[in-house]
Amino acid sequence: MKKCLVSLLAVSAGLLLGAPTAMAASAAPLTQVKVLKVESPGCGFESIDEGQERTRCDHSGPNIKVYVLEVGYGRAAQVGLDGFVVNGTRTPVCAYDNGNLTECTVGRRTVGYLYVFDLAGKQEGTFTFRNTSINAPGNTLSTQLYIK
Repeated sequence: MKKCLVSLLAVSAGLLLGAPTAMAASAAPLTQVKVLKVESPGCGFESIDEGQERTRCDHSGPNIKVYVLEVGYGRAAQVGLDGFVVNGTRTPVCAYDNGNLTECTVGRRTVGYLYVFDLAGKQEGTFTFRNTSINAPGNTLSTQLYIK
């Protein structure tokens, strides 16, 4: 109890004496989610255009990967292929002065994430990605793409 009181007094004194405090900006809400590319041994990388509903190339076969861009901060993405859960990784992305999204380096602000999902032997179907913002307005964004 005595230690807690001493710690509380030290923190209070620091605030009153103008000790520096760390301030952080609030996390940006989700503003965009989209499938960027689909990769497979048979087709290589296929870029996915805005509004495209299905792949042009026949990716069917093992080792299909799907690349999804999420701009803003979400709670917990829900991802699947025809209702089956799909696992993946995520890497932070940052905006540079020219507006391009790229991997983050020290001193740059994270603006979203690039997810890479491995379809783990699943060969075709409707890929879905959905997430909800971690803060106001609590919006939910989703995207889907039929992978053939």
